[in-house]
Amino acid sequence: MTNGTPTHIETMTSDLLQADGVRAGATAGPIGPAVEVREVSKAFPGVVANDRVSLAFHHGEVHCVLGENGAGKSTLMNILSGMYKPDSGAVMVEGREVTIDSPRRAIELGIGTVYQHPTLIPVFTVLENLMLGEGVGVRLDVEGGLRALDRFAKTLGLEVDPHAPASRLALGQQQQIEIIKALWSGSKVLILDEPTSMLTPQGIEELEKVISQLRDEGLAVIFITHKLHEALDLGDTVSILRGGRVVGSWGPDVVKTKSRSEMQALIVGAMFGEGAGSLEDVAEVRDGVTGRARRRGLPNEPVLELVKVSVEALRGEVGVHEVDLTLRRGEILGVAGVDGNGQRELAEVIAGQRSMVGGDIRLCGESIARAGVGRRQSLGLRYVTDDRIGEGTVGTLSVGLNLVLKRIGEEPFWRGGRIREEAIDQAACDLVEGFDIRTPGTETRCGTLSGGNLQKVVLARELSFDPKVVVYNKPTYGLDLKTTLAVRDRIRDLAESAGVAALLISTDLEEILDLSDRIAVLFRGRITGIVDNAPGVERHVGELMLGGDRGD
Repeated sequence: MTNGTPTHIETMTSDLLQADGVRAGATAGPIGPAVEVREVSKAFPGVVANDRVSLAFHHGEVHCVLGENGAGKSTLMNILSGMYKPDSGAVMVEGREVTIDSPRRAIELGIGTVYQHPTLIPVFTVLENLMLGEGVGVRLDVEGGLRALDRFAKTLGLEVDPHAPASRLALGQQQQIEIIKALWSGSKVLILDEPTSMLTPQGIEELEKVISQLRDEGLAVIFITHKLHEALDLGDTVSILRGGRVVGSWGPDVVKTKSRSEMQALIVGAMFGEGAGSLEDVAEVRDGVTGRARRRGLPNEPVLELVKVSVEALRGEVGVHEVDLTLRRGEILGVAGVDGNGQRELAEVIAGQRSMVGGDIRLCGESIARAGVGRRQSLGLRYVTDDRIGEGTVGTLSVGLNLVLKRIGEEPFWRGGRIREEAIDQAACDLVEGFDIRTPGTETRCGTLSGGNLQKVVLARELSFDPKVVVYNKPTYGLDLKTTLAVRDRIRDLAESAGVAALLISTDLEEILDLSDRIAVLFRGRITGIVDNAPGVERHVGELMLGGDRGD
């Protein structure tokens, strides 16, 4: 306030937080949708991403939009946030048709978006990030900004240090600031795109409290997810996209009156159709995913040992620092952690794609610290990369050649320096059938396959020819739930029936809890703890993901 006159920021904040007539439970008569899409379509070359989609998002409601990868969720949200323009159809804001041709226009219309990955400038403080672009004069109204931030924080029940650099905030805290940043611009509609994908269990709990508070303040919250239990926990309205179309939508009159099991059956049926019955045990579908007691009387036979392994950090990385790990035959050892804490560096140093600056790696008792990729492979070590397009496959080569790519020069596929196409084709056909790779033929160019089928090609190649240890780096990232189930079953079956040890590196904690016998946690390139998987262990793992016993 300046000379008793409210500043622009304070006026905007007051308008937003008071929002008379749009709060949940308001009784000032019928309220129309905050945002509505009518018959919206959007196509890209070869793909219809949205096909005549009609949905309404209301003030004072959390509207969960579910669907598998490729269902059209992201395209729809990009249309609302001004990243894409629809090919046809209409977007309505407060009952008025609008054109959203840029992110700035979306913000002007009161639509804010919080993406999966933080967009804060690391070297700026919290307040500086919030006040970027604020005002037209030379000097920023810092005092007004501090007062506005205090009001937002109190309304949402948050503790915020305005002078803390963004780089020092935990991911959960950064996401909270992203939400305040969207509200700072006057948003009455808030889009949250897969907001829990990088959070610890504690961070998810805090986010759920904030979302409930936003709903009570009268905002329309659009919550994008592929996890059914999140929709059941938070949603007032739940809508399902499949193949770019709305295949199911239930408002509060249904969501709040049906039992949880009845809603789960409705949602799963709409998402997966005839294949719904086979997906009841997928982690993303189960209600209240927790750790599992997976001790299986494993032999005390180490097959992979890391002793004080250290890797130099390249630009933008944290490196690996004196990591000790032991993996036993037939064991699935999960490596949990927030993305960017040394997972890629750890995977690549084991695979032989990076050099160590200290320590030793032993495979079946033999040091492989100086062994190349080929030697490690011949000893039974396999690596399933998280980059199936850029690193895992060669798009210009055929499916058949990609399946034997790491056996170039070896019999029976090569003899006397010549390629044996018949042998390659026979082996490729067997792998295509065994791993259910959907391809017109083994001669098809690999780059034309879908992401899920590319992942199956990588898995088929790496899990064939007598593997002893497999390093999986985000093996199901970006896959639909049916393919996810198939991949997880393959990892589990190889470990339990064939004794193939698995080092499972994943940023999806539910996947780690679903598969692992033990869980190691990586934080800033160091192991902060190793625990047995068991019911209720997720909270302890969440604390370790933050570097120790401290909250998100």
